[in-house]
Amino acid sequence: MSRERDDDLRRLHFINALFASVTGHDLYLAQQIKAAITFSLGELETQVATQPELAAQFDSAFNAAAARLLSTFFAGQPDHGFVHWDAARTLTSATPLFARAELLAALKTLAPFSHSTLLITNLRPALIPPEKRATARRLQDYDDALAFIRQFAAARVTRHANLQLLFL
Repeated sequence: MSRERDDDLRRLHFINALFASVTGHDLYLAQQIKAAITFSLGELETQVATQPELAAQFDSAFNAAAARLLSTFFAGQPDHGFVHWDAARTLTSATPLFARAELLAALKTLAPFSHSTLLITNLRPALIPPEKRATARRLQDYDDALAFIRQFAAARVTRHANLQLLFL
């Protein structure tokens, strides 16, 4: 299977999981959402076809567009909170000190809701940059960050709250 086809399949599964409440896990509907997002990024997609090194930029733009669409969807549901945290927004966002502050702000925003979703994007690329080797130390930092986020969120939500953590 080609790299491009692998990326399309990965994006389809991502959309299917992210929009499960809309699609009911129907891959045809997920494909329609994926096609709409890809269409909105048409110029960048054309550039990727001629310059494959821009694939990471397309992935980042695709994820951001999907997050905006999901945010719009949840904005129409008054009983469901949604926050998107991009861990690569700044050079220090994914470090433990700054991650804690950003997670705390996100959880405060989600506190009034009984159902909420926290979408965390670009954590892995922030801690394991694609242009650098995935050393044992970087992989351990990534695993530690995942564990920290899960434990931090679990400790700061009420027992009756339904918080979904989505890592992208």
